[in-house]
Amino acid sequence: MLNVASLIIGVVALVCAAIAFLPFLGWANWLILPLAVVGAGIGQLSSSGRAGRNLNLFVILVGIVRLSLGGGIL
Repeated sequence: MLNVASLIIGVVALVCAAIAFLPFLGWANWLILPLAVVGAGIGQLSSSGRAGRNLNLFVILVGIVRLSLGGGIL
């Protein structure tokens, strides 16, 4: 059950991260990263599946790369 919740959070965060790739919307990654971290934490609590955790880790990676390209992380 926790894996499904983590997957839902991951999909929402991934869609938001895709929108944040548009110019002038890179600041939205600062809001998306905590959401993905929470999703990864919930996915870690799941003992059976790891798909939700892995999706959220991917979203975190995408967000950090986008922030570093846009100058949001020094």
